Amino acid sequence: MKFSPALTRLIEALRTLPGVGPKTAQRMAFHLLQEGRPGAHSLAQALGGALAAVRRCRRCRMLTEEELCSLCAAPQRDASLLCVVESPADVVAVEQSGSYRGLYFVLMGHLSPLDGIGPEQLGARELEGLLAEGSVQELILATNPTVEGEATAHFLSELARRRGIRASRIAHGVPMGGELEYVDGGTLAHALAGRQAL
Repeated sequence: MKFSPALTRLIEALRTLPGVGPKTAQRMAFHLLQEGRPGAHSLAQALGGALAAVRRCRRCRMLTEEELCSLCAAPQRDASLLCVVESPADVVAVEQSGSYRGLYFVLMGHLSPLDGIGPEQLGARELEGLLAEGSVQELILATNPTVEGEATAHFLSELARRRGIRASRIAHGVPMGGELEYVDGGTLAHALAGRQAL
C-alpha cells in the first residue's frame, strides 16, 4: 500500500532508530497519528529542544547542555583515570555500576575503515590532547568486546604507550560480542575491577 508523502517520511524517520524495522516504524507512526497526538506533539517538542540544546562536552565528548558535562565538572572525580567508551550509553552503564570514580572519553563509535570511520572521526586528536596534559596515569579501554572494539582498543593502547601511560582493558564478565549498555551493573563492576594491562 502506498502512503501519503508525510506519512512515508514519518515512517522512514522512525526507521532510523536502532532496532526499529519497517513494521515497527509503521505501527509507531499509526499510533502517534491516531490516538497518540498529544504524545506526538510532546515528542516533537522534546526532540526539537534536545537538538537545539544538547551538544558534546568539550573535554570528554559526552552529551550535555553545558560546556563541560557534570562528570568533567565534578572536582571529586579522579583525573588520573580515563575510561574510553564507544557511546554515551556506555558512560551511563559504567556509572550505574558504581565502581568507577575517574573521568571518561567518549569515542562516539569505533574504528571501521569500511564505513569510513578512522581515528579522526573518533576524536583521536582530542584524546591525545588530554593525554598530553599529564594528569592521566591510566587509560582504561572499555570499548565493546567486538572485532571493531578490540581493534579500537589496540589502537588506543598504542597511543597511550607512546606517551608512557599505562593502558588497561576491562576484562571479566563482559561477554564477547556484547555491548556495554546491555550489561548489568554488577557485571560491569567486576569487569572494571579485573581490568588487565595490554
